[in-house]
Amino acid sequence: MEFHDDDLAHFEGHGATPLPVSTEEGYVEHEGARIWYASYGNGAPVILLHGGLGHSGNWGYQVPAMVDSGHRVVVIDSRGHGRSTRDTRPYMYELMASDVLAVMDTLQLDRAAMVGWSDGACVAMVLGILAPERVAGVFFFGCNMDPSGTKAFVPTPIIDRCFGRHAKDYAQLSATPDDFDAFVGAVSEMMRTQPNYSAHDLGQIHVPVAIVQSEHDEFIKLEHADYLARSIPGAALTLLHGVSHFAPLQRPAQFNRVMLAFLKRVLP
Repeated sequence: MEFHDDDLAHFEGHGATPLPVSTEEGYVEHEGARIWYASYGNGAPVILLHGGLGHSGNWGYQVPAMVDSGHRVVVIDSRGHGRSTRDTRPYMYELMASDVLAVMDTLQLDRAAMVGWSDGACVAMVLGILAPERVAGVFFFGCNMDPSGTKAFVPTPIIDRCFGRHAKDYAQLSATPDDFDAFVGAVSEMMRTQPNYSAHDLGQIHVPVAIVQSEHDEFIKLEHADYLARSIPGAALTLLHGVSHFAPLQRPAQFNRVMLAFLKRVLP
C-alpha cells in the first residue's frame, strides 16, 4: 500500500523521511552567502530545488527513488533557507539561480536536469531562461511565472501544519535560528512581487519543460499552469489528482512516477 499523508499530520510531527547518507556535501561561498549542498548516487545529474520557507530535507521521499533509478541527485538549500545563509539583499529568484550555478561549478557539473517545487520551480525555470546550456530540462511543479498566477491566500489546516514544520526546521538548521519571522517576511515579499516573466519571455525557452500542477493547489491557479504550458514551446501540463501544493509529501509515489518519467525523457 502506497504511503499517504494527505493532511500532512505525519510531516508536521516528523518531517519527511530523512535524507540518506550523502556521497558529498559542503558549502559554496557565493554572492554574500554560504550555500549548502549534498550529493547522492551516481549517474545523469538531477538538481532538486525546494519550496519557499522549506529546505532540502523536504525531498526525503524523492532522493532514494531517484538514486535507485540511476541518477546522481544534488540537493541545495536556497540562500537563507535550511543550512544556507544570506546577506541583507532582498530575495530574488535570479540571485538564487546564480547560487545553483555556483554549486554546479563547484561539483563540476556542466549540465543537469532541474526539479523544482514552488519557489524552487521558479528558480529552475529562471535557469532554463538565463542559462539553457546548463539545463537538460525543467520539471516545474506548483509555481507561477508572474504575479497574476497566484490565488488569494486562504489559511487551511494543511498549510498551518506545513508552516509549523518549517518553523521547527528553521530553528534547528539555520545559522540565525531566532530570525524566522523576518525570514518569512522577506521571502513573502519576494513571492508577492516576483517573478515577472512575460509570455514573450516564456516563448524564448527552448529546454524541455514539464508543467506539473496539483488538482487542489492552494496557491497557484490551474489556468496559470495551463497558460505556462501553452506559452513555452514543447511544454505539456500534467495534473496530479487528489493532492495539493504539497504533493511530494502527501503522495510521494504518485509524484515520483511523474517526475521519473520526465527525467527518463530528458536525460540519457
